[in-house]
Amino acid sequence: MTHFGIICPPFPGHLNPQAALGRELQKRGHRVTFLQIPDVELKVRSEGLNYWPIGQSLYRPGFLAETCEQLGKLSDMEALRYSLDFCRHITEIICEDAPGAIKAAGIEVLLVDQLEPAGETVAEFLGIPFICVSCAQAMHRRADVPPFFTPWSYHNTWWARLRNLAVYYMLDRSSQPILQALNHYRQAWKLPAYRNLYASAARLAHISQQPAAFDFPNTNLPAHFHYTGPFRNASPRSVSFPFERLTGQPLIYASLGSLQNTKHELFQMIAAACEGLDVQLVITHGGGMNAEAVQQLRGSPLVVEYAPQMEVLAKASLTITHGGLNTVLDSLSYGVPLVAIPITFEQPGTGARIRWTGTGEVIGLSSLSVPTLRSTIQRVLTEDSYLQNALRIKQAISQAGGVKRAADIVEQAVKVDRPALKQAALGTRG
Repeated sequence: MTHFGIICPPFPGHLNPQAALGRELQKRGHRVTFLQIPDVELKVRSEGLNYWPIGQSLYRPGFLAETCEQLGKLSDMEALRYSLDFCRHITEIICEDAPGAIKAAGIEVLLVDQLEPAGETVAEFLGIPFICVSCAQAMHRRADVPPFFTPWSYHNTWWARLRNLAVYYMLDRSSQPILQALNHYRQAWKLPAYRNLYASAARLAHISQQPAAFDFPNTNLPAHFHYTGPFRNASPRSVSFPFERLTGQPLIYASLGSLQNTKHELFQMIAAACEGLDVQLVITHGGGMNAEAVQQLRGSPLVVEYAPQMEVLAKASLTITHGGLNTVLDSLSYGVPLVAIPITFEQPGTGARIRWTGTGEVIGLSSLSVPTLRSTIQRVLTEDSYLQNALRIKQAISQAGGVKRAADIVEQAVKVDRPALKQAALGTRG
């Protein structure tokens, strides 16, 4: 059996799906170890995975919480710019500490999140196999595909290509602190310098937890690239929920994820927009609201700190979300249409895919108001096209294979030490 190491950003949106993939591999007899900063040790262990610390000499405990708190106050490009220093610091920690940790732990193969490119650099330096895993949107760095943080739809025209290339250039310019940190180590390790960020060099396999049906057209993708659908399985952590308080009315599930959940004004607008409608609003705030803020919400929403998301979505008629990919995919896994209010990071790009697939509506922060949100909720709840399109994506997700398919690809790539090709290319299953 193989000892896999996982390198990913220390945020729940990446830790949770990577943990599901890790548990699936463990169930098959493999060993799986997260290489992470000390702040997330308890989180990793609570998911049933092994933990190996990195950054003990460079990382200041509590920096992650401080960063998340500040990011919760910001939106749009401000949040992206603020996150650069944290990402650069994590890049330095991985490059400095991961090589020694990998050797000491006896890790043989790395599973590297696409948003943590330092992991690929370390694998190249050590000469060990690595597989790229996209827990957020898969980034292809193609001229015809809008950058992940833009709200643009897909247009395969000269002007759209030019616009996309210009913004990719701006991304690389603004990300110079991260690129410089990476290239400092790459030069020391006699590896060619990176010119672009998030352009994976994976050759064995690149796995995305999107289904192909929830992405823009991507022709001529490498044979080792795979859309598998979301990575989900039972976590050892249990979350209680007062299901007995559900009224039987159409259920609206509202979540702003783990980084934007302190935006009380958004929760207030959501509650106000649902007030008076024949629906039951369920809000999960992930610790972002105190009792006083909850009491200020209009109507009678059912408010909880955490919820068993999949179980609640199985009863939902609509999801209101900031556009985090995990919540969007969980909703579509149950055929639940969406109203998205993108805030920052990849959320505008996820919103663009909601529009592209017709699975919901998207409201920009600058256009958001209670009347606009209420009318949008009513439209998505009552017009059949949204539900039908969500059910179409549900079917695509059920056929994509999910975490079991992802683990099959990982095992195939490692077993034969060659690219795990698409089923059509191999002419076989698995």
